[in-house]
Amino acid sequence: MNLLNIKDLNKNFKQENGNQLEVLKDINLKIQDKEFISFIGPSGCGKSTLLNILAGLIPASSGQVMLKNKMIEHPGNDRVMVFQEAALFPWLTVIENVLFGLKIKKIGKEKAYQKALEQLEAVQLKDFKDSYPHQLSGGMKQRVAIARALVLDPEILLMDEPFGALDEQTRLMLHQQLINLWQDTEKTIVFVTHNIREAVKLSDRIIVFGSNPGRIIEEFKITIPQPRDRENPSLIRIENKILNILKKEIGIQGEKTYEKIAT
Repeated sequence: MNLLNIKDLNKNFKQENGNQLEVLKDINLKIQDKEFISFIGPSGCGKSTLLNILAGLIPASSGQVMLKNKMIEHPGNDRVMVFQEAALFPWLTVIENVLFGLKIKKIGKEKAYQKALEQLEAVQLKDFKDSYPHQLSGGMKQRVAIARALVLDPEILLMDEPFGALDEQTRLMLHQQLINLWQDTEKTIVFVTHNIREAVKLSDRIIVFGSNPGRIIEEFKITIPQPRDRENPSLIRIENKILNILKKEIGIQGEKTYEKIAT
């Protein structure tokens, strides 16, 4: 079932000199219910801008974004964003951070606490419920941010490079935890990353963007079941195809950059 329908979407930003900067052009995309879809492309190609439009944080300049045939015009509890930085409230404990959104929704105290506790258990942080953010590692903070998002029971989880600032070992651990959560909750996940291998490991489908202006240039469907072996030859072939597309898109000067992010 189509959950999100993006049709003829364009986004321009007005510059200081009065000119319009074309950031996204002619974006047409359908996102399925329960799908894990990743956006990848050069820096500045509009991936995060599109994610913000899906979240209702900024408007499109033209075109439509429909969620279940209803226009997205503002933020809603059916879509929750997880950013690269966990952005936890430092003066609140872990469980208080997770409870924050439920208080805004005016969920009963006992029910909210139980829901928050269940989400912390799902991300394996129940024993740290009374800790403060400064007492947690970067990976633990991101798990709290994911629990805070999932406790609101959104239909769509929007993730903007959530593991980009983490070390490789922590990122690999969180990859599997995210896959487990996705399979358990059956949420739709829209995931922005610069890391080709990350996208290939996690996603049902990868949308490759070009830049100047941002536009969709290729799509890859991945049917290999989870959990996926990083050294699977089929996955490596997909990685190389994406890498070659992006090399051509950004020019030979970008070759070293994309060789790094493919690992």
